[in-house]
Amino acid sequence: MTTGPGTNEYWDHRYDTIGATNVSWYQAHPTPSMGLIAGLGLDKRAPIVDVGGGASTLADALILEGFSDITVVDISQRALSDAAARVPDSAVAWVLSDVRDWRPTRSYALWHDRAAYHFLIDPGDQQHYWRTVREHLTPGGHVIIAAFAEDGPQMCSGLPVQRYSHDELRAAIGPGFTVVAMDRETHLTPTGGEQRFIWLVATRTASDQPT
Repeated sequence: MTTGPGTNEYWDHRYDTIGATNVSWYQAHPTPSMGLIAGLGLDKRAPIVDVGGGASTLADALILEGFSDITVVDISQRALSDAAARVPDSAVAWVLSDVRDWRPTRSYALWHDRAAYHFLIDPGDQQHYWRTVREHLTPGGHVIIAAFAEDGPQMCSGLPVQRYSHDELRAAIGPGFTVVAMDRETHLTPTGGEQRFIWLVATRTASDQPT
Protein backbone atom coordinates (compact mmCIF):
# COMPACT_ATOMS: atom_id res chain seq x y z
CA MET A 1 0.00 0.00 0.00
CA THR A 2 1.49 3.37 -0.98
CA THR A 3 1.75 6.35 1.30
CA GLY A 4 -1.16 8.74 0.96
CA PRO A 5 -4.50 9.80 2.43
CA GLY A 6 -6.27 6.98 4.18
CA THR A 7 -3.32 4.56 4.28
CA ASN A 8 -1.76 3.07 7.38
CA GLU A 9 1.34 5.22 6.81
CA TYR A 10 -0.83 8.32 6.68
CA TRP A 11 -2.48 7.57 10.00
CA ASP A 12 0.72 6.46 11.71
CA HIS A 13 2.25 9.80 10.72
CA ARG A 14 -0.83 11.60 12.01
CA TYR A 15 -0.53 9.97 15.43
CA ASP A 16 3.26 10.48 15.50
CA THR A 17 3.00 14.21 14.80
CA ILE A 18 -0.16 15.08 16.76
CA GLY A 19 -0.40 12.47 19.48
CA ALA A 20 -3.28 10.24 20.53
CA THR A 21 -4.72 12.79 22.96
CA ASN A 22 -4.65 15.66 20.47
CA VAL A 23 -6.55 14.16 17.54
CA SER A 24 -9.83 15.99 17.06
CA TRP A 25 -12.04 13.07 18.09
CA TYR A 26 -10.21 12.37 21.37
CA GLN A 27 -12.35 11.83 24.48
CA ALA A 28 -10.91 11.37 27.96
CA HIS A 29 -13.91 9.14 28.64
CA PRO A 30 -16.28 7.73 25.98
CA THR A 31 -19.42 8.87 27.78
CA PRO A 32 -21.84 8.78 24.79
CA SER A 33 -20.72 5.30 23.75
CA MET A 34 -20.84 3.84 27.24
CA GLY A 35 -24.28 5.31 27.87
CA LEU A 36 -25.66 3.67 24.73
CA ILE A 37 -23.92 0.37 25.48
CA ALA A 38 -25.37 0.34 29.00
CA GLY A 39 -28.85 0.64 27.51
CA LEU A 40 -28.40 -2.58 25.52
CA GLY A 41 -28.08 -4.83 28.58
CA LEU A 42 -25.28 -6.91 27.05
CA ASP A 43 -23.86 -9.92 28.79
CA LYS A 44 -20.36 -9.09 30.04
CA ARG A 45 -19.02 -11.99 27.96
CA ALA A 46 -20.58 -10.68 24.75
CA PRO A 47 -18.05 -10.21 21.93
CA ILE A 48 -17.64 -6.53 21.09
CA VAL A 49 -15.72 -4.99 18.19
CA ASP A 50 -14.68 -1.33 18.08
CA VAL A 51 -14.04 -0.49 14.42
CA GLY A 52 -11.57 2.34 13.92
CA GLY A 53 -11.06 2.37 17.68
CA GLY A 54 -7.35 3.13 17.47
CA ALA A 55 -6.11 4.67 20.68
CA SER A 56 -9.55 5.57 22.02
CA THR A 57 -10.45 4.97 25.64
CA LEU A 58 -13.45 2.73 24.90
CA ALA A 59 -11.54 -0.50 25.58
CA ASP A 60 -10.43 0.89 28.95
CA ALA A 61 -13.99 1.77 29.89
CA LEU A 62 -15.39 -1.58 28.76
CA ILE A 63 -12.84 -3.48 30.84
CA LEU A 64 -13.69 -1.38 33.89
CA GLU A 65 -17.33 -2.35 33.37
CA GLY A 66 -16.40 -6.04 33.34
CA PHE A 67 -16.57 -6.84 29.62
CA SER A 68 -14.16 -9.62 28.73
CA ASP A 69 -14.21 -10.10 24.94
CA ILE A 70 -13.17 -6.94 23.09
CA THR A 71 -11.65 -6.50 19.63
CA VAL A 72 -10.23 -3.17 18.45
CA VAL A 73 -9.65 -2.78 14.71
CA ASP A 74 -7.66 0.12 13.30
CA ILE A 75 -5.55 1.05 10.31
CA SER A 76 -2.79 2.61 12.43
CA GLN A 77 -0.23 0.42 14.19
CA ARG A 78 0.90 3.45 16.18
CA ALA A 79 -2.60 4.01 17.55
CA LEU A 80 -3.04 0.35 18.46
CA SER A 81 0.38 0.20 20.09
CA ASP A 82 -0.41 3.26 22.20
CA ALA A 83 -3.67 1.70 23.34
CA ALA A 84 -2.14 -1.73 24.00
CA ALA A 85 0.57 -0.15 26.14
CA ARG A 86 -2.11 1.60 28.15
CA VAL A 87 -4.44 -1.42 28.36
CA PRO A 88 -2.26 -4.53 28.74
CA ASP A 89 -5.25 -6.81 29.18
CA SER A 90 -5.87 -10.19 27.58
CA ALA A 91 -9.53 -9.23 27.21
CA VAL A 92 -8.58 -7.11 24.19
CA ALA A 93 -7.54 -8.35 20.74
CA TRP A 94 -5.76 -5.66 18.72
CA VAL A 95 -6.27 -6.04 14.96
CA LEU A 96 -4.27 -4.00 12.45
CA SER A 97 -6.44 -3.66 9.35
CA ASP A 98 -8.07 -1.20 7.02
CA VAL A 99 -11.81 -1.76 7.44
CA ARG A 100 -12.07 -1.65 3.65
CA ASP A 101 -10.02 -4.85 3.52
CA TRP A 102 -10.82 -6.48 6.87
CA ARG A 103 -12.23 -9.99 6.82
CA PRO A 104 -13.36 -10.90 10.36
CA THR A 105 -12.96 -14.51 11.41
CA ARG A 106 -15.81 -14.46 13.92
CA SER A 107 -19.14 -12.80 14.73
CA TYR A 108 -19.90 -10.07 17.24
CA ALA A 109 -22.79 -9.13 19.49
CA LEU A 110 -21.93 -5.43 19.24
CA TRP A 111 -20.33 -3.50 16.38
CA HIS A 112 -19.23 -0.06 17.57
CA ASP A 113 -17.90 2.69 15.31
CA ARG A 114 -17.35 6.25 16.44
CA ALA A 115 -15.92 8.51 13.74
CA ALA A 116 -14.51 5.89 11.34
CA TYR A 117 -17.36 5.18 8.90
CA HIS A 118 -17.68 8.80 7.76
CA PHE A 119 -14.19 8.58 6.21
CA LEU A 120 -15.60 6.10 3.66
CA ILE A 121 -16.71 8.38 0.85
CA ASP A 122 -16.66 5.81 -1.96
CA PRO A 123 -20.06 4.08 -2.38
CA GLY A 124 -18.37 0.74 -2.97
CA ASP A 125 -16.44 1.04 0.30
CA GLN A 126 -19.64 1.96 2.11
CA GLN A 127 -21.48 -1.05 0.70
CA HIS A 128 -18.61 -3.35 1.62
CA TYR A 129 -18.65 -1.97 5.16
CA TRP A 130 -22.31 -2.82 5.71
CA ARG A 131 -21.94 -6.19 4.01
CA THR A 132 -19.20 -7.00 6.54
CA VAL A 133 -21.51 -5.93 9.36
CA ARG A 134 -24.29 -8.18 8.08
CA GLU A 135 -22.01 -11.17 7.73
CA HIS A 136 -20.41 -10.83 11.16
CA LEU A 137 -23.13 -9.57 13.49
CA THR A 138 -25.09 -12.17 15.40
CA PRO A 139 -28.90 -12.27 15.08
CA GLY A 140 -30.16 -9.85 17.70
CA GLY A 141 -26.76 -8.14 17.76
CA HIS A 142 -26.38 -4.39 17.80
CA VAL A 143 -24.67 -1.62 15.85
CA ILE A 144 -23.70 1.66 17.46
CA ILE A 145 -22.41 4.15 14.93
CA ALA A 146 -21.52 7.83 15.16
CA ALA A 147 -20.80 9.95 12.10
CA PHE A 148 -20.53 13.63 11.33
CA ALA A 149 -23.92 15.30 11.12
CA GLU A 150 -25.14 17.39 8.19
CA ASP A 151 -23.81 20.46 9.99
CA GLY A 152 -20.59 18.73 11.01
CA PRO A 153 -17.11 19.15 9.49
CA GLN A 154 -16.57 18.57 5.79
CA MET A 155 -12.95 17.58 6.40
CA CYS A 156 -11.20 15.77 9.25
CA SER A 157 -7.48 15.13 9.71
CA GLY A 158 -6.87 16.53 6.26
CA LEU A 159 -9.29 14.10 4.60
CA PRO A 160 -12.77 14.57 3.13
CA VAL A 161 -15.66 12.94 4.99
CA GLN A 162 -19.28 12.01 4.31
CA ARG A 163 -21.83 13.83 6.46
CA TYR A 164 -25.20 12.27 7.36
CA SER A 165 -28.67 12.96 8.60
CA HIS A 166 -30.28 10.27 10.72
CA ASP A 167 -32.44 9.26 7.75
CA GLU A 168 -29.41 9.00 5.46
CA LEU A 169 -27.48 6.90 7.95
CA ARG A 170 -30.47 4.64 8.49
CA ALA A 171 -30.77 4.18 4.72
CA ALA A 172 -27.06 3.36 4.46
CA ILE A 173 -27.43 0.50 6.95
CA GLY A 174 -30.07 -1.13 4.77
CA PRO A 175 -32.77 -3.70 5.60
CA GLY A 176 -32.66 -6.23 8.40
CA PHE A 177 -32.12 -3.72 11.20
CA THR A 178 -34.44 -2.05 13.67
CA VAL A 179 -33.36 1.39 14.86
CA VAL A 180 -33.71 1.55 18.64
CA ALA A 181 -32.08 4.91 19.44
CA MET A 182 -30.90 8.09 17.75
CA ASP A 183 -29.10 11.08 19.19
CA ARG A 184 -27.01 14.15 18.39
CA GLU A 185 -23.80 15.24 20.06
CA THR A 186 -21.64 18.33 19.93
CA HIS A 187 -18.15 17.06 20.62
CA LEU A 188 -15.58 19.51 21.96
CA THR A 189 -12.18 18.85 20.41
CA PRO A 190 -8.90 19.13 22.38
CA THR A 191 -8.30 22.53 20.76
CA GLY A 192 -11.73 23.83 21.77
CA GLY A 193 -13.52 23.41 18.45
CA GLU A 194 -16.95 21.88 17.99
CA GLN A 195 -17.80 18.81 15.91
CA ARG A 196 -21.44 17.82 15.48
CA PHE A 197 -22.14 14.09 15.37
CA ILE A 198 -25.23 11.98 14.95
CA TRP A 199 -25.55 8.63 16.74
CA LEU A 200 -27.64 5.67 15.69
CA VAL A 201 -28.24 2.37 17.48
CA ALA A 202 -29.77 -0.51 15.52
CA THR A 203 -30.53 -4.15 16.29
CA ARG A 204 -30.01 -6.91 13.73
CA THR A 205 -33.28 -8.75 13.18
CA ALA A 206 -33.37 -12.54 13.01
CA SER A 207 -34.67 -12.37 9.44
CA ASP A 208 -32.59 -11.35 6.42
CA GLN A 209 -29.47 -13.07 7.77
CA PRO A 210 -26.76 -14.02 5.26
CA THR A 211 -26.72 -17.65 4.19
